[in-house]
Amino acid sequence: MGDIFSKVRKEKGPLGQYQQKAHGYFTFPKLEGEIKPRMIFNGKEVLTWSLNNYLGLANHPDVRKADAEAAKKYGMAYPMGARMMSGHTKYHEKLERQLAAFVKKPDAFLLNYGYQGMVSIIDSLVDRRDVIVYDSESHACILDGMRLHMGKRFVFPHNDTENLSKQLKRAGDIAERQGGGVLVITEGVFGMAGDLGHLHDIVKLKEKHDFRLLVDDAHGFGTMGETGAGAGEHYGVQDGIDVYFATFAKSMAGIGAFVAAEKDIVDYLRYNMRSQTFAKSLPMPMVFGAMKRLELLKNDPSHKDNLWKIAKALQKGLKDRGFNIGKTESPVTPVFFDGGVVEGTNAVVDLRENFNIFCSIVVYPVVPKGTLMLRLIPTAVHTLDDVEETLDAFSNIRDKLEAGEYKKGEMKNMSVE
Repeated sequence: MGDIFSKVRKEKGPLGQYQQKAHGYFTFPKLEGEIKPRMIFNGKEVLTWSLNNYLGLANHPDVRKADAEAAKKYGMAYPMGARMMSGHTKYHEKLERQLAAFVKKPDAFLLNYGYQGMVSIIDSLVDRRDVIVYDSESHACILDGMRLHMGKRFVFPHNDTENLSKQLKRAGDIAERQGGGVLVITEGVFGMAGDLGHLHDIVKLKEKHDFRLLVDDAHGFGTMGETGAGAGEHYGVQDGIDVYFATFAKSMAGIGAFVAAEKDIVDYLRYNMRSQTFAKSLPMPMVFGAMKRLELLKNDPSHKDNLWKIAKALQKGLKDRGFNIGKTESPVTPVFFDGGVVEGTNAVVDLRENFNIFCSIVVYPVVPKGTLMLRLIPTAVHTLDDVEETLDAFSNIRDKLEAGEYKKGEMKNMSVE
């Protein structure tokens, strides 16, 4: 019999294999100071493009005030306990009503966290008789939710609705024989590449296939649609989304999430989502903070307007300079280069140390081997000067990449204790 610890010590995992050289720099970096475009990293100021603070609300004075006042009045413990037992308040209900109204759904359920929320939604909605059909580029929380599913599941190539139709036929035949149903899962905005899920085409498939649609709109909520109500609003198909999910960790710059649907479906989730039934309620400062953030999102469109002004300037500037930014249709801005881990990490070190630009690096297995992606997240509080500074830096590192200057040797040891 083997020892579990011996396996863990030997097999570090796809990301853990880089720990010795990456910890504290490429992985688990410490960005310090006020949350804003320029923060402190490794002892110096850097222009930061890695914060999911789309609308710039993290340090908005009204938000900081709401957070502080709620913390002073209630502390971080109240309400104490899981919501079903002793952690429920009228303010949790009030926030749920506000969220449901904003995304144009009859009811909503407030969740502690986004990742565990999506896992638990999937686990609650389907049983072994049901069949799941999902997009191949679905987020890890969706994949982990499906691991709990004991029934069949089929994947369709990213945004390939023609193939999805074929998978729905297979799934429907199986579900009918088993007395189950079919759940399609996709995203509103895909957080790595920035393209949108083809929700309009998927909803249209309901004309010839019988299924329910669950959409993870973590990156679309607050950024997409006329009012910011998400990718469903953007496409005009919010009614065709049966279960709508979004998190507060992106546009709302907070902690928590919600799921919205018909009232009887939300009631079912309230009583069957294990991640909520057996977990402490969201603390009051986060509830009041979320209400203030939602108020600003709804009533002050300047935040979303500023975000898109920066996003469009950044993306146009990159394309005008010949960069490959893929098919992004959202503020998420990927920049693709040819190269692997060594070139990528050396380029990022150059960006951070010599150009004072901080952005995230994405390598295999998230992108194909031989491909390097740097992901930029514009926010409403960046400036056009920030954009120009970044464009100049990217032009410089591209020249070095193409000249092979980053190809030498192994990945640098940048571990910071």
